[in-house]
Amino acid sequence: MDSTIPTAARLVFGERASIAGEFVELLASHGVERGLIGPREVDRLWDRHVLNSAVVNERIPMGARVIDVGSGAGFPGVPLAIARPDLDIVLLEPMARRVEWLSEVVDTLDLPVTVERGRAEEKVVRRRIDAADVVTARAVAPLARLSQWCLPLVRPSGVLLALKGKTAAEEVERDRAAVHKAGGGEPEIIRCGEGIVDTPTTVVAIERVESGPPGVARKRGRKKH
Repeated sequence: MDSTIPTAARLVFGERASIAGEFVELLASHGVERGLIGPREVDRLWDRHVLNSAVVNERIPMGARVIDVGSGAGFPGVPLAIARPDLDIVLLEPMARRVEWLSEVVDTLDLPVTVERGRAEEKVVRRRIDAADVVTARAVAPLARLSQWCLPLVRPSGVLLALKGKTAAEEVERDRAAVHKAGGGEPEIIRCGEGIVDTPTTVVAIERVESGPPGVARKRGRKKH
């Protein structure tokens, strides 16, 4: 295995660590060229972005359907797809140039992932992509807005996993009422990757406690790109 792949990445990705390495190479070259990743982020791609995203997989059940809202350069959806090929993942992104990038990445890495263009808050998008067991979002919006956008995409008893930083506790206190109003249960702050990565990923987990909107049916079939 490539010696440039960190030990933590080998633990998280196992025999698929080389695929994660390919993703890092794509980000460091084409990702920077296309303005998806800042040049200063290149040296931090593994720790700050790829592993930070991938360790969240420990909170996702086997075979779950996952919608990654606002995937951007591919976080956390692409690392999750590499680490967990058993997952049925949809990458949802509103910007055309990022959708093009995500589609190229999925094809290049041969990932069983669906890429969709759209915004989580649009009813037509919600009907098109249906509900999921887990919805993920990283650096998309404050918790109040994120709950309004994402919880309708979560099936009842499913969960929204919002990757947050140091502001997680502050956001939970400030936006708790908005989360409940959007159909979420009590927000729980969890740490993913403890004992594996130097800086565990802070995640706010919110269970969907209300039924989904009419006409949004859950489909379990895996869609290919």
